[in-house]
Amino acid sequence: MTFTGKATYDAGSTLPELVDDVSDLVGLISPFDTPLLDALGSPRYAAKSTRHEWFEDRLNPNFSQVNNGAGYSSGATSIVVDDGAVFRAGDLLQPQGSDEVAQVTAVAGNTLTVTRGYGGSTAEALTDNQQLTVIGRAALEGEDAPAPAFRSRLRRENYTQIFTEAVSISGSMDAVGLHAVEREFDYQVIQRLRELLRTLEQTVICGFKASANPQGGAAVRRTMGGLLQFISGSEAVIADAAGAALDEPTLNAALRQCWEKGGRPNAIVCNGFQKRKISTFIQSSRRYEPETTALRNLVDVYESDFGVQRVVLSRWVPADKVLLLDLDKIQVLPLQGRSFFVKPLAESGDFKKAQIIGEYTLEVLNGGDGGHGLLTNLASS
Repeated sequence: MTFTGKATYDAGSTLPELVDDVSDLVGLISPFDTPLLDALGSPRYAAKSTRHEWFEDRLNPNFSQVNNGAGYSSGATSIVVDDGAVFRAGDLLQPQGSDEVAQVTAVAGNTLTVTRGYGGSTAEALTDNQQLTVIGRAALEGEDAPAPAFRSRLRRENYTQIFTEAVSISGSMDAVGLHAVEREFDYQVIQRLRELLRTLEQTVICGFKASANPQGGAAVRRTMGGLLQFISGSEAVIADAAGAALDEPTLNAALRQCWEKGGRPNAIVCNGFQKRKISTFIQSSRRYEPETTALRNLVDVYESDFGVQRVVLSRWVPADKVLLLDLDKIQVLPLQGRSFFVKPLAESGDFKKAQIIGEYTLEVLNGGDGGHGLLTNLASS
């Protein structure tokens, strides 16, 4: 008898098969994994309102920039800066990229009166937007306490978003025990839950809250902002690659920017194309061992000068972007009592029906001031 690939006897075209041979396995190829949600883990608490708020704070800055289009000569002693509140009399300043040290003798609004070439250093010309950093604060012996300097905490907010799907199965379909599926209703619930988790991760990355009426209403759907929306603003670390390919210097430059602003990203989240780019970083130092037949060509942990970053591969990150995240400053929170659950619905006929519901929001601490970073406009082909 010739091999037919069947597990049952073929009695010819006139007789039926004795058994319908179906493998006890349901093939599932649609992606449903949620690596970022898995990396974030369970939240520390639940949201208690559809409008979730948190506060952000940071230390007083110790630098500002020169604010004069024409710059200043090496002999100028009156200098206008962007933020004079950073400085006080007695401060020692060093211009970025210069060996000069200057001392502040008076502050009036955003105008500093300074002594140039302090301590025998060589005075140099200053340019517009050149950074002046406080390298030391000197107080007079016996003087009064300085005026208190503080910054108001920033109030941030996000909104909860409802995620829902429905399942409806006829009584006959649910009663039939199909191969690999003992209860069709339960199987469909699991499938829809996988889809909702996939959608939740996509929203965590790419979601956008509305600029008008974000609280939603009877006719307005409430949406939550995602990571790409929160990592934004003039103080955020956003590196535009202008279409260039991702390489190690580009990645390290963005990590350094986060570090300089006080951030410490511990995860690099990217799609498949950019993950392969990161894995090529080891090509120049790859070694082969004669006693093994396994070739390893991947980077799962990247140890840089600015910390150790876990590389998280997510299908849902846009192809031209790489997220640099501090996972300790991110939470995906359910609204209290509204984590995913199955709600049976009234049956008006010979069927079984239910709704799967969950309501979640995203909390991102310091997304706009360097706690996280974003590489964008990378080559993706």
